Formats: sequence, C-alpha cells, structure tokens
Amino acid sequence: MLIMAGVVTEVCVAFPTLSALAEDFEVFVVRDASGTFNAITRDTAWERMSQAGAQLMSWFGVACELHRGWRNDVEGLGTLFANHIPDYRNLMNSYSRS
Repeated sequence: MLIMAGVVTEVCVAFPTLSALAEDFEVFVVRDASGTFNAITRDTAWERMSQAGAQLMSWFGVACELHRGWRNDVEGLGTLFANHIPDYRNLMNSYSRS
C-alpha cells in the first residue's frame, strides 16, 4: 500500500501513482494534500489515476483509516483534528463534556 501526495498533482503524484499501480501496488492519492496550477489539469490527473485503480481520498480520511480504532486513542487523533479543524474542535469539546 502506498499513500501519495505531491506538489504538482499531474506530475509528482500521477506519474509515480501510475507506475506503482502498474507494479500491482494499492495506491491511495490524497487529493487535498496535492497541488497544481489549474483545475482542468488537476481534475484530468485525478480521473486518470482513478481509472487506473488509485483510490482518491482526503487527508482526513487517510488519517482516520491509518488510526484504525478510536477506542485506544480518542484524545491523540482527536486533538490533532481539533487543532486543524475548528468544527472538529467543537465536536471534541462536546464529547469531553458528556
């Protein structure tokens, strides 16, 4: 399994993703952790990678999937999210009061 993100989506992410898929790796592309110069080339690269078999995800989804179980560490990942996502901070504050 590979998790891919990069500076330029259609080059730094797409090229190694397509190569890894050709070598039978399972590839997850973190869409919101990669950049580009315009929406057309970005969307085209995402479509190309997706059609080749890459799974497109957000950084939040990747973090949750890597974390696996909330029962062992609610505070650690929850604190990370709360520090970066104001709405999640509200959720954590509500959770800690109940």
